[in-house]
Parts: sequence; C-alpha cells; structure tokens
Amino acid sequence: MKIICIGRNYTEHIKELQNEKPTDPVIFIKPDSAVLKNQHDFYIPEFSNDVHYEVELLVKIGKVGKSIDTKFAHKYYNEIGLGIDFTARDLQSKLKEKGLPWEKAKGFDGAAVIGKWIPKSELGDINNIDFSLKKNDAFVQKANTSLMLWKVDELISYISTYFTLKTGDVIFTGTPAGVGKVSSEDYLEGFINEEKMFSLKVK
Repeated sequence: MKIICIGRNYTEHIKELQNEKPTDPVIFIKPDSAVLKNQHDFYIPEFSNDVHYEVELLVKIGKVGKSIDTKFAHKYYNEIGLGIDFTARDLQSKLKEKGLPWEKAKGFDGAAVIGKWIPKSELGDINNIDFSLKKNDAFVQKANTSLMLWKVDELISYISTYFTLKTGDVIFTGTPAGVGKVSSEDYLEGFINEEKMFSLKVK
C-alpha cells in the first residue's frame, strides 16, 4: 500500500503558506506506518512543537494501472474517503530551507489519518463534493472539490505516469485553506457533506 499525497492543490492554501503556485502537481509519499486508523488517538511527536492538521479528500485505488489516460481514470477507483495529512510544520520549514525532502515532517507515525470509505456512486459528481473539518466543535476548514487546481482524474493520470498504482493505494488529494496547529486535548472531526468520516482526540 502506497500513500501518495498532493501538495498545493488549492489556491487559498498556497496563499496562506506563502508558497509558489506550482505548474505541475506536487507529489510526496507517506509510508504505510504513518496510517492512523479511524477512532485512534493522535499523539503529538516529541520532535515537533507545531504540528498542523490538513484535511483532505481521499481516493482508494481499485485496480492496477500505469500511464492512465485522464478519460479512463474514473475506472480505477470506486471509494472516496476523508483524512488528515498531519504535518510537523516547524520541521518542514527547516527542511525546505535546506532544500531537503519533507518525509520526516510528513511521514512520521500517525501522520496519515484515514477515515471510513464511501462508494463514489453515492456521492454523485466527484468534482462537486463538500468536505470539512471541525476542531473542538468549530469548523476550521471547509471546501469543495471544485476548487482543486487538479481534479481527481487528472491527479490519477499524472501520478500513474511516474508510479504504478496498485489496488489499495490511497491518494491524498490536497488540503484547502484553514490549516492550523493542534494541541493536546483537541478533538477533530471530519465530514463529507453532512456525514462524519472520522473523529480523533489529540494527546
């Protein structure tokens, strides 16, 4: 199982972190040891004082594919989910300053929250899905997949140019604006439309 993540896929998030808008999707990978399953607590790692939540729509790959044409990409997934790309922002900033890879800031244990899955047939237009994140009962991130710079099928095509996609692989499609720091005792809940997809406590 690969966890393939897309960075900088929402314009307002690019602005809030003062990043440069990319000309191609930004790709990074988390190891399977980063997965934090639904209902498990998230423990802030000792090496960071500034871990941020980043809620993201997820896609689970349903069959093997390589160099997939965008027009056929819809055939390679049947389930949609929601998760959090936890990021040690302080560590990431240091790594970026030195031109080093982000994996230590993005791929640590528990850094990939994966909630439950919904058949995509129940969601209608994949390019018009509302999703959101609550922190301590207040919404902190709200977005719609229509705001993606690169849509789901375009991402699948692009990723498969470089990596063979296998059954069970998960794509994190990028986070919208509103990311922020988590603290001990925070309670996070993620939603697709009105349906709760995951919940967790921060320790």
